[in-house]
Amino acid sequence: MSRHSGTREASRLDARLQALNDARELAGGVLPDEALDDVLQVLERASSRRSLSAEHTVVGFFGATGSGKSSLFNAVSGAEIATAAVRRPTTSEPLAGVWGQDGSEPLLDWLGVTKRHHSSALPGFADESTGLILLDLPDFDSTKAANREIVQRMVGLVDVLVWVLDPQKYADAAVHNDFLAPLASHGAVTLVVLNQVDRLPPSDIGPVLESLKAILARDGLGKVQVLGASALEGTGIDKVRAAIRHVVVQRQALSQRLAADVSKATARLAAASGTGEAAGVKAGTRSRLADELAAAANVPLVADAVARSYRQEATRRTGWPLTRWLVRFRPDPLRRLNLRREGAAAEVNRTSLPPAGAPERARTDAAVREFADAASAGAPGPWRAAIRGAAREGRDQLPDALDQAIAGTELMAGRKSWWWGLFNVAQWLALVAALGGVGWLGVLAGLGYLQLPVPEVPRVEGWPVPTLMIAGGVLLGVVLALAGKAIAGAAARVRGGAAGKKLRAAVAAVADGRVVEPVEGEVSRLKSFNAALKAAGRD
Repeated sequence: MSRHSGTREASRLDARLQALNDARELAGGVLPDEALDDVLQVLERASSRRSLSAEHTVVGFFGATGSGKSSLFNAVSGAEIATAAVRRPTTSEPLAGVWGQDGSEPLLDWLGVTKRHHSSALPGFADESTGLILLDLPDFDSTKAANREIVQRMVGLVDVLVWVLDPQKYADAAVHNDFLAPLASHGAVTLVVLNQVDRLPPSDIGPVLESLKAILARDGLGKVQVLGASALEGTGIDKVRAAIRHVVVQRQALSQRLAADVSKATARLAAASGTGEAAGVKAGTRSRLADELAAAANVPLVADAVARSYRQEATRRTGWPLTRWLVRFRPDPLRRLNLRREGAAAEVNRTSLPPAGAPERARTDAAVREFADAASAGAPGPWRAAIRGAAREGRDQLPDALDQAIAGTELMAGRKSWWWGLFNVAQWLALVAALGGVGWLGVLAGLGYLQLPVPEVPRVEGWPVPTLMIAGGVLLGVVLALAGKAIAGAAARVRGGAAGKKLRAAVAAVADGRVVEPVEGEVSRLKSFNAALKAAGRD
């Protein structure tokens, strides 16, 4: 493999590892810890392995008891490195044959291999420049738990896996179900050797190899190279060496192994997550949520109180002066709700609105649930639960937040209307005119009563001016009062409508902050997770 090709492979692997880590972080708190821990282990193993010698390829020999694994290891190594089965029943700890000492020690320390053999050059296979480490490992079906644990650990660490099977147990479900099938994504770094073919009649070797290939295909390893060999007679050893050497000289095994680990971890994360994207927040569902919360928070009641308070204040300021004072005995609707606080900071107050009862709470819960269901539609199960959970968490904070929003909304309750002053002046002028007429007639009546000369009263169209002053003043006062009431009613509706819009906007802001934004955050997190997972799975 060229240097440029190797750089591209490393860069692609970097991107996939980063994407896998992004997906793991995004899935925190959503997917099971077990799945996330598995991914973290893959990332940590990849980081550790890449920090060690990239010039060495670690090839592990795995096999069951009696498969002749150690004998095959010796035959491939060209030396009696491993103790054969006739002298010791099973391999109890890893043993390494090393070609290329420089840089191998830290790698073997990380692998936990203490038994190391500096192997001599083997022409056509390996020498000091090859950078090859062959490992003879304990039997995966060992009765000793410690041996099985070593095998399980090494399966996840070596760069190339060589599975040594024998004619009697090559179809054993244990090796296929527990090891080969779960590593179907690692076909590029897997080699299967059917050892001890010398025990088969020559005519059976081909059919047995074909049978083994068919089983491997069912395991998802249909493209894996399968070789027949006999460590005892030396049959096929050259082919095994050639297959191993081909992988080593290509210098791709490390990247391929880690890439396969990433693919497997990605698939496991995808299986834990499920597939699909959330529908997300739509304008219609957002608006319905705000409307329902506004109704539950008594926004219509407050808007009506604003309108009634305005009408009452308008009457007090523009009504007939002789009767307008009676309005003072009526309680202000906004003051009763603690929403008219001249000079007070609205944000530190609470309203006196009736507390949310069961119907209001049920309406709020239903609105939030409906919103979350619509936003999470199409999302996989764990993410749908996360989206709904974000909405529920915000729902619990809504009552106080809505009350504060209403209390903090400027309702313009103390704002005067320009026409009040004109009507007030006109009313007082009308009253003064009427009182002037009454006084004038009173003076005339007093003079007559005292038998004093009574001056001639001016007349207009035959009507005495004092009488016209009384009639005109009273009539003007009544007309102004009626007109003021009509204008106040129209203005109150406008003022109430404006207050309602402000209140609904405040409620919508609360809904956004407490429910919509957390839900959008979870929806966005799922989208980013799916994108990261796709990038991590891209070979």
